[in-house]
This record gives sequence, C-alpha cells and structure tokens, in this order.
Amino acid sequence: MVKALRIPANDSEPITGLEVFKLEDYQAVVGGWIEPVDIPELGVTIYVHEEGLVLDLPFNSRATLLWWYFVPESRQKAVLVGPALVVGLPDARGDSTDVPMHVAQMLAEGGIWRVEAHVSGIEQWYANQRTYDDYFEALVYAMVILERWGEIDDVRVVSVIPDAGDELAGGAHATEPAA
Repeated sequence: MVKALRIPANDSEPITGLEVFKLEDYQAVVGGWIEPVDIPELGVTIYVHEEGLVLDLPFNSRATLLWWYFVPESRQKAVLVGPALVVGLPDARGDSTDVPMHVAQMLAEGGIWRVEAHVSGIEQWYANQRTYDDYFEALVYAMVILERWGEIDDVRVVSVIPDAGDELAGGAHATEPAA
C-alpha cells in the first residue's frame, strides 16, 4: 500500500488523499496507461495518463505548476493533463513510496504562504506582505514574477507559519536546478 494524493484537472475539485496497492489503482486514478514525472527536489513522482495529450484531456494547472516550479527545464515546454497521482519517489527496488507527509500537508491541507524573490548579486530574499492560503495560488504568483521581472533570478514559496517553512520552502531555481 502506498499513500498518495490525487490532483484533479478541475481546479475547483479538492486534492484528496488515497491509497494505491497495484498498477490498476494507478491506472484507475489517471484513466489509462501511466507515465511518471519525477520531481526529485520535492521527493515525489507525479503519474499522469500516458496518452493524455493525444486524448485531449483537460489541462492540469496545479500538477503542471508544481512540475514547472521544481523542474525549471520543463517550463513552457510541456504540460500535464488529466487527473494526476502523486506518490513518493521510488525506493531502491523501483517501488513507489508514500507521498512525503510535508508534501501532502503543503498540497492538500493548506497553510499560509508568501512568495520571496531573489535579485542576482544580492544576498537577501525580498517579500511583500501579501500571503496566500493556497499553495498553488502562491506558485502562480511566483512563476509570474519570475517570468516578468528580468532582475529576479529566483523565487521561492515559503510558509509564513514559523518553523514549518524550512521543510516546505523551495526555490524555483531560475538559472539552474539545485544539486
């Protein structure tokens, strides 16, 4: 059994937790053959329908934004469509693991988030007072300012709740991914 999250393509539907046991469970969530999309920095694999683009499945903005944010080389090159299943990265045997608890909390349970920006050549990160109660709304804002403000070389979404941000923060790595 693997603890997972389902991210519906429809943004008005909530992200829900579930358990998957076998390949057929993965396929049932995405509606067909599965294709993995790894996000190593976050410690997850997102499974989507392998033929989702051919079948014209609806755009999954939340899964796509998550992928683009943590895997910069994917930005503006590909999108994820249809419902998505999020599990932990595979173990040494290649078997899926549970979605990390902090990721499940971040994506499904909400919180209070702030976007911080970094300017090349300056050590500190900058933020305004605006906060978001939805992680994906913060991701949208982060990706927009990264795209539109040329002097910004990186953005990150951080928890406003003290001590929670260390595990949940992550930069978008505008110039290159983290090692």
